[in-house]
Amino acid sequence: MTPAPAVDPPKPTGAADQPRPRRLRIAQPRSLQSRQLWAASLGLVAFLALAGFALDRAFLSTAQSGMRERLHSYALAYASSDFARDGSVIPPYDPPDPRFKRPGSGLYAQIVLPSRRWESESAQGPRLPPASMLAARQQVFEGPLPLTQINGEAGEVYRYGIGLVDATRADGTEVPYAVYVLEDTTALGRQLGAFRSALWLNLGGAGLVLLLLQMLVLRWSLRPLRDVIADLKRVQAGHASGMSEAHPRELEPLTASINAFIESERENLDRQRNTLADLAHSLKTPLAVMRTRLDSGAGEAELRAEVDTQLRRMNDLVSYQLARAARSGHQLFAAPIEIEPHAEQIVTGLEKVYAGKRVLCEFEIAPQARFHGEVGDLQELLGNLLENAFKWARARVLLTIAEGTESAGRRPGLSIAVEDDGPGIAEDRIAHVLQRGVRGDERVQGHGIGLAIVQDIVKSYRGELHVSRSAEFGGAKFEIVLPPGL
Repeated sequence: MTPAPAVDPPKPTGAADQPRPRRLRIAQPRSLQSRQLWAASLGLVAFLALAGFALDRAFLSTAQSGMRERLHSYALAYASSDFARDGSVIPPYDPPDPRFKRPGSGLYAQIVLPSRRWESESAQGPRLPPASMLAARQQVFEGPLPLTQINGEAGEVYRYGIGLVDATRADGTEVPYAVYVLEDTTALGRQLGAFRSALWLNLGGAGLVLLLLQMLVLRWSLRPLRDVIADLKRVQAGHASGMSEAHPRELEPLTASINAFIESERENLDRQRNTLADLAHSLKTPLAVMRTRLDSGAGEAELRAEVDTQLRRMNDLVSYQLARAARSGHQLFAAPIEIEPHAEQIVTGLEKVYAGKRVLCEFEIAPQARFHGEVGDLQELLGNLLENAFKWARARVLLTIAEGTESAGRRPGLSIAVEDDGPGIAEDRIAHVLQRGVRGDERVQGHGIGLAIVQDIVKSYRGELHVSRSAEFGGAKFEIVLPPGL
């Protein structure tokens, strides 16, 4: 019987198996140059469009004002017309413009009386918009108004009118009348079209020149960023050990931070390598001793005792190196840490260990002082210094913490000082005491690495450790000075 083919169990359709949504191409960030070029181009186009619209409106307003003045002068010429006894109009013999005599010329005159109307010869054929009487000295300027041209096509005209009174009648009566002068929009349209063509052509040419100039300015202004990218690529390729210092003032904090980060990572790597090398070198001797004892044919009891001794030694070495590796390095941009709670916790533990000495520990901590680093480093610094002070003090220990020097645009430095009233350290023994594995007094229990750990931590923060005699208590004074941070 042929077995049935195996069927894979269905896979769970969890959130992790669902396809990740793809981000739209339009939502992806463009380069800084593209962003600035697009923004500046849109702003330039908007400005040129608004400027062109404003100039177009200004030209149209000026052209209409000029037409109004011209039609006003024509109207005044027809205002001097005479009137016959029957009330008919006797126009000027020579019109102010020859076009008034040519039918359908585009320039028309009308005189409206209460009971009749007169039109110039040019108005014979076109159908002008209706005109009405005006009050004395009333002036109107209208347009564009619709009219039917002499060929039957639709057109538009501007019209100027003025209200007048004829007081030259023999019977002394006054007869009101209105003079209208009309001009079609053909000439104005041609002027406006020519102006708009020249306007947009010149604005377009100016816009193209400005866009090209803008591209050159952007490339020139963004060149420092391209230099920073080139420096980063050289660092990544291993051709340079850090960022160059030839950058504008605005980019100096960025390049300085990158250099500090590179240096910190390089120091951490070197420190880890050194720690592994130290561990390997330290374990060579116990391993060699055990190998020698095994090869010598020693008895079981003697061999067991020797192995126990060397294993304890190896355990101490491994514990020390692991603690050192866990402590090595620090975050470059760590959050500020309040110091007093950690100091109180350490002192509380030390007071229990050294309860028989009844040591009094006092604090002088500035309220604004903060430690910018890792909590473990702060605890190592305070713990080793305070334990050393408790170990040697007779009755009093003083912890003083204050802000160090300040630098513009950078966080302030930090000063940590621990003093005691013990015997102190002679100047000729300070360098000896700070060496790894050396104790100030061989009769006192300890490993002699506490101050060396402090010195390594201070060095990793680019600080300084000063050892002197306390002016107030007469004992030893250990002072840590950390420089301003980034």
